[in-house]
Amino acid sequence: MEIIVQKFGGTSVANLECMQKVKEKVLKPLKEGKKVAIVLSAMAGETNRLIEMAKKWSKYPDPAEMDVLVSTGEQVSIALFTMLLKDAGIKARSLLGYQIPIRTDRDFGRARILDIDEEKLRNYFKNYDVLVVAGFQGCDCENRITTLGRGGSDTSAVALAAALKAKVCEIYTDVDGVYTTDPNICSSARRIDKIAYDEMLEMASMGAKVLQIRSVEFAKKYNVPILVRSTFKDGPGTLVTKEDPNMEAAMVSGIAYDKDQARVTLVDVYDRPGVAANIFEPIAAAGIVVDMIVQNPSRNGSTDMTFTVPRGNVEETVKILEKIKDKLGAKEILTDTNVSKVSVIGVGMRNHAGVAAIAFSALKNENINIMIISTSEIKISCLIEEKYTELAVRTLHEAFGLEKEE
Repeated sequence: MEIIVQKFGGTSVANLECMQKVKEKVLKPLKEGKKVAIVLSAMAGETNRLIEMAKKWSKYPDPAEMDVLVSTGEQVSIALFTMLLKDAGIKARSLLGYQIPIRTDRDFGRARILDIDEEKLRNYFKNYDVLVVAGFQGCDCENRITTLGRGGSDTSAVALAAALKAKVCEIYTDVDGVYTTDPNICSSARRIDKIAYDEMLEMASMGAKVLQIRSVEFAKKYNVPILVRSTFKDGPGTLVTKEDPNMEAAMVSGIAYDKDQARVTLVDVYDRPGVAANIFEPIAAAGIVVDMIVQNPSRNGSTDMTFTVPRGNVEETVKILEKIKDKLGAKEILTDTNVSKVSVIGVGMRNHAGVAAIAFSALKNENINIMIISTSEIKISCLIEEKYTELAVRTLHEAFGLEKEE
């Protein structure tokens, strides 16, 4: 019995017309004699509507009850879609997270999947050809509903594919694959046929919105190939899979950008052991993610420490730093929210010299100043003024020859 897993996002199930298109995608593997597990998101805009409703009812909504509330969006989607399938004569049933079950930890709002009952899941297929599963949700050890966080339906789908040992996890969205950069700001962007897990992880973490980062982490861990395709038009899509050691990778695969950035600088902190820990430990304890970090050369026993955080966390970060400012010897705390990050990504960078030189030269030629640089084995990121984001993306895209083939 061959089982395939398909996932459809909110825009794919936004209304009846969209769901009819989804049904056609399901019929194809059924005609080939395969069983299908489908993971659905809530209808477009529904999760946001439920969150806003909770804010009207409660000043401080309880996280566990929030999960009960927002998980209803997927429940509506799977029920309506299963009705469509049954009307077409297909043996189908809907399943909520706890009915499988998809076991998670108790971190409400951002739970992590611990286990999926593979045997029970396979037993459902003895009576049904299609299982329509609610994405984004699971349950804890007490069967309390949990949700996986924004984009969690991608993770649900990959986890199901891993449990069922599916050959591929097909993720359908409103775009026809992963592009070399955002086609909305760079018309020469092209679809990538195949991309390695590590490259996709970097692109997802750097702002690319096609796949949720935890789903790619899960796919890499369990070696689940992901095929990203469009719900609304046919095409080969993009295959996200393990790196092929027998093929020479392109130097650069894509350019990503992230405008959700803010720069924080502590001026004249003590330059001595333990200061960095004193700065970043309380920030981490508050659940704030620190990204890029740079420390200026010491002068008279003091230094400036600059780092970036998500824009929405600036005020909280400053409040934390104000409490320890005197202990650190800092003269002042500076912030800048008019910044963004652009990143050059590619596994081929491991074996090619001069990638940084090409990137920095291209930005220099457009008079774009680089405030902070961070690197990994397959990525170079630059913090720049936000107003230059689109220009920087187009410039780097051209500099590395990523345009559509003529």
